Formats: sequence, C-alpha cells, structure tokens
Amino acid sequence: VSILEMRINLTPLGTFLSVAENASFRKAAEQTHLSLPAVSMQIKQLEEQLGVPLFQRTTRRVELTAEGEQLMISGRKAMAEIESGLSHIQQAADVQHGRLSFACVPTVASTRLPLILTIFAKKYPGITVHVRELTNNDLLEAVRRREVDFGIGPVPERKSDLEFRPVFVDEYCALLPKGYQDGGRSGISLRELSKMPLLKLSSATPFRQHLVEALRASGLPVETNYEFVHVHTLVAMAEAGLGVALLPRIAIPQKTALKVVRVSSPVLTRTVAIVTIKG
Repeated sequence: VSILEMRINLTPLGTFLSVAENASFRKAAEQTHLSLPAVSMQIKQLEEQLGVPLFQRTTRRVELTAEGEQLMISGRKAMAEIESGLSHIQQAADVQHGRLSFACVPTVASTRLPLILTIFAKKYPGITVHVRELTNNDLLEAVRRREVDFGIGPVPERKSDLEFRPVFVDEYCALLPKGYQDGGRSGISLRELSKMPLLKLSSATPFRQHLVEALRASGLPVETNYEFVHVHTLVAMAEAGLGVALLPRIAIPQKTALKVVRVSSPVLTRTVAIVTIKG
C-alpha cells in the first residue's frame, strides 16, 4: 500500500514529532498531555501502519531510525503547511466579524472617509467600525494609550515612539475671494498672503503650527486676524468676504465659489499617514 493510499491520523503524527523532538516518550507525554502508555500505543500503531520501526529504544535513549528521520522531516513540513492553512482560514474569518476602532483628524474624516467607509461597510458588513474625530495631538495620544487600533493624521515634526506609514502628501492652499485678480496663476506666495486678512484654523492643529513656522522663517508677521475650529466655518467666512482662508487641499469643499490656489514660495505640504504603535 503506498503512502498516498494510507490515512494517517494527525494526532499520532503530532505525538511522533513530540517524541522525536524531545528524544523521550516521557517528555512527549507531558507535552501532549497524554499518558505514557497512550504515547507508546500511538507510536506503535503508526509503526504498524507504515510497516517500519521509527525509533530505536534502549533503557536510556530513544533514537530515530533512518525511516523515522525521514518521517520527522516530512511531518514537520506537513504540520507547518496545515498550521499555515488554518491560520489563513482563521484570519479570513476574523476579517468578516469584529470591531475596528480608529482615530482620524477632522480634515480627512470629513472628506475622504465617507466614501471609504461606505465601500468598507458593503465589503465587510459584520465589522462594527468606531471612528473618533480628534485633533492630531489627541490622536497620537489615543494611539499611544491603545484606545484605538490606529490613527490617520499628519506626520508630526517629531515622530517619537510611534510608527507612521505615509498615505498621501497634502499641499497647502489659499481660498481667495471672487474679486481677487490672480492673472490665472495657480500659486500665491506667503509674502503676498501676509498682506491680506487671513482666516486660519485653530492653533491646536499641526497645519496651523506649520504655517506659523513658515511665516516666521520668511520673516513675515504671524498675527492672526481670525481663527476658527471647524473647516466649514472657516470656508463660510471666506465666502462671505471676511478674508482669505488657508487650508490643506484635502479639506477644501468640492463646491465652493472661492478661487483655490496652492501656497508657493515656499511650497508648503504635509504628509498624512497611518499611525500605529511601533512594531
């Protein structure tokens, strides 16, 4: 009878590998939580099924025969394949059910997440998703405390103890009122912007901090004309003619009457990343 025609139970094979790796029936019994007679019986049945001895037994030692060595090599490969297959099946099952919790900065949450989460919900209806909209500092702290599985936000100047996997680069833009004569330009300098009434996001955002640092580096005034917490409020004020709004491009509403131009001289950008605990 060929080996392909045999039906070898995985339990005796696992017991055999335990005996082979420990070179001891007694240690194998402890490892597999079986009695010593049960281990001996399983090895005997396996030997009878294969028609060859697998071990050379003495009062002091247990050694593999040549056939035993071959079975150990093949058995390890087979068990590794089975464990890998079971792991993939378990991972696939885990993906179908469970709970996902993550934090996201508001500028990304209000623009990119709606479509992404709609697609995700259709693909994985069994997963409950909990999203926390947080400022970047609070987001980083939530990841550190493991209050969320991961975060989505800008990469800070100091990365500290967290890991950042870049997703996209977001450029800074100015939203100009209708009457502004731009001559068809696609960019505007910080120096020119500094002469206008500027509408900025709250100082708690990395965007605002980055903007202030850029103004100082260029020797320009950093005084704030108006400051707002929410993007929609900032845009509404700019549309009403109060001043020029400064925002990351991703945060700009798709429908706005304002002229959108990128900030240049210097070009300002931020990198948005997936934030996790290192390792």
